[in-house]
This record gives sequence, C-alpha cells and structure tokens, in this order.
Amino acid sequence: MSAIRGITPITFALVTLGVVIVTAVVPGPVARGGEVVAGRKKAEACVPCHGAGGNAITPGTPALAGMPAFYTHWQLIMYRDGRRRDAQMSPFAVNLTDADMADLAAYYAVQTPRARPVEVDGARAAAGRPLAQSLHCGSCHGPQLMGQNQVARLAGQDFDYLLKRLRGYKTKTTSDLDGMMTMVAQSLSEEEIQNLVHFMAGAAPTQAPGGGDGR
Repeated sequence: MSAIRGITPITFALVTLGVVIVTAVVPGPVARGGEVVAGRKKAEACVPCHGAGGNAITPGTPALAGMPAFYTHWQLIMYRDGRRRDAQMSPFAVNLTDADMADLAAYYAVQTPRARPVEVDGARAAAGRPLAQSLHCGSCHGPQLMGQNQVARLAGQDFDYLLKRLRGYKTKTTSDLDGMMTMVAQSLSEEEIQNLVHFMAGAAPTQAPGGGDGR
C-alpha cells in the first residue's frame, strides 16, 4: 500500500485498526437492530429536509437513502450528545430514544438511493477519480463508495454537503468519529477537494443492501 499524501502505510494501518476496534466496542444502543417499519413512520418528520425515502433534493442537505445503518445511528448519537451540531438536527435529535435512532437508521439503510440532479465538471471528476484511489477512499467507504459499517456513503451524495464536510475536515471544524478523515484532509488543496467532490457527487449510487422497498 502506498503512503497517503504524507501518511505512511503503518499509520494508515494503525488508524484502520482503530476503526475496527471502534466497531467492536461500540455501546449496546448502536449494536441494536432497528425495525424498518417503525423507522418508516418515524422518518415522516425527516421528509421536509431529507426527502421521501431519504432522497434529499435540497442543496446542502445529505441524502440518507442507502446509508449504512451503523453510520446513521452514530451520527444521530453525536447530534444528541452535542458532539455534532446543526441548527435543524440538534433540536430534533435531542428527543430521540435509542430505539428511535436504531429504527431510523434501519429504515434509511434499505432505501434505494437515487442520483441527485447535479452538474459536475467532467474534467474535475476525471481528476478526482485517481486522487480518490491514491487516498484509498475505497478502503473505508467501499469500492463503489457506498459506505460500510460506520463509514458514510459518498457516491451520488449532495455536492454542497460533500464540499462542506471535506472543507470542515481540512480546517478541523467537522466532527470525525475516528480521526481518519481529518488526517487525510490535511494534505488536500482546495483544488483537490473540488476534484474529489465532483467525482463523488457524480458517481452513480448502487442499490441499497436491503432491496430498497422500505418495508
């Protein structure tokens, strides 16, 4: 494995091991399996921002459809306990129970993600692809960038949201569960961040693991 822009293979391996450890020792609420049918009802309150079935259309709002349940659950926990803050999400999450979060995460994980209407720069997207490969994005986010375990889906995600998050990791102002994204982003220039976002936002999302029927 080649070094990640100033990150040695040994460091990368140690951080990856840390991700595995985080996954193994998470508290009970995160490990609980949610109920999709219950999550569908609870997700009605999320539609105005995140769209029907988690396919948001508002710029700057992340799509939740097809997002790994583990990831969604962790983000809700961080909003609830204040480790992640947002004017809309924080007041909503503070009232969620552990069961609510598990059900919402389970529901969104089986929804079919749809490509968002976005005009990406072909040249930038083409430059972003090899950059993503050199940064080993697929090692954590999956070969199709659909996310896995506690790691988010990037393929077809909202352009503005991806840009905000990467810039936030660069400036260390965005919450980061295991520190990996903050570390990777330090070596990125603004141009490289733009190229990555054009590539990721323009990538076609694949079918959700649960079949996307919402039941």
